[in-house]
Amino acid sequence: MEFRQAWTRTSIAPISDLEFQERCFPLSGARVRVVRGGVVSLFYRDLGGDDNPPLVVLHGLLGSSRNWQSAGKDLTARYHVFALDLRNHGISPHAEESGYEDLMGDVLGWMDARGLERVSLMGHSMGGKTAMLLACRHPERVERLFVVDIAPKTYLSRAHRAEFAAMHELNLSSLQSRAEAELRMEARVSDWAMRKFLTTNLERTEGGSWRWMVNLPVLTEHLAELEANPLKSEDRYEGPTLFVIGGKSRYVQLEDHATIRQHFPKAKIEMIVESGHNPHMEAREKFVRIVTSGI
Repeated sequence: MEFRQAWTRTSIAPISDLEFQERCFPLSGARVRVVRGGVVSLFYRDLGGDDNPPLVVLHGLLGSSRNWQSAGKDLTARYHVFALDLRNHGISPHAEESGYEDLMGDVLGWMDARGLERVSLMGHSMGGKTAMLLACRHPERVERLFVVDIAPKTYLSRAHRAEFAAMHELNLSSLQSRAEAELRMEARVSDWAMRKFLTTNLERTEGGSWRWMVNLPVLTEHLAELEANPLKSEDRYEGPTLFVIGGKSRYVQLEDHATIRQHFPKAKIEMIVESGHNPHMEAREKFVRIVTSGI
């Protein structure tokens, strides 16, 4: 597996901008790369499959390219798989804006920087909305579209608000371990797996303290925008499209199918009955089989 990083297309703010640093990480004091406007040069993982056509994979809210290493590696039998860290997530730079137009622009910039004129595009949850927007606005860049457990609609999630509250309330200055963080979050976030997922965003600084890898203040500020439907009524993508949804998930309901086909008239919708919101992890073998043979 190859890890690559590029910063040449970004405008990096001086690290001496202490006010912004302290607003992002008031407890850890960690220094991060902050981009002011324009396209963010995204970190990505090249998961292999060099001789195959390119597939670009976009993760969900508070996730990262790490979430796609196993399923992505499986998909290299058919595709050359690139898993990206979207702005304000993972190892990619932080930015003050975090709307879908910004996310889409970053992905297009990443493609341009690598000479990828046309790719298959896959996105999960927030990444799925980004992929839908890119396919509708720039259909000439998308060979085929895969959307994982998300619909083109607005969501208002109490769970998201509880999760963000738990992350904000966590006192990083006294934190000893991720396991301790999981325990402290229990009052707000009852689901053990979700607490474990949230704490994957914690990392040690060189000084031994903890910091959030995600840009928590900016993502909190843009949460309602990220929950909203990024598509306009006239947005359409006429290319081959596959929606893979979890049977135990509430993100895509039967009444959403008509809206999906309004924007994606060639959409095929496949349900993995035993899976929740993360079919690429919860039912990986079936997910890979559906994706590689679905369209």
